[in-house]
Amino acid sequence: MEEHFWTSGADNARATTANNAVMIFSYPPGILQGDQIWTHLRQRTGWRSVVMAERRVMRCGDIAILTYRVSAEKADVPILEALCASTYLRDEDRWLRISHQQTAVT
Repeated sequence: MEEHFWTSGADNARATTANNAVMIFSYPPGILQGDQIWTHLRQRTGWRSVVMAERRVMRCGDIAILTYRVSAEKADVPILEALCASTYLRDEDRWLRISHQQTAVT
């Protein structure tokens, strides 16, 4: 599910994300919430390849936190190396992303 967040485009990311979620990216754009996210992600989704390493999952009841190191690539953009964390909330029978943070690795 998290890999599809990177590779399947903004529509898929939106379908698996809560309405008022919060996402934090390197400045700019910085901290985004709700509809602000989708304006930004339309330009930043659809990575051609994604490699995730150092994956960890911490679950507490209906909340799960995924952390990982990502190397993402797409045409005409430098390879993105980042540390990431996504928080999911189980809402009935499906998991919804309620937050996502990327910290660029330099």
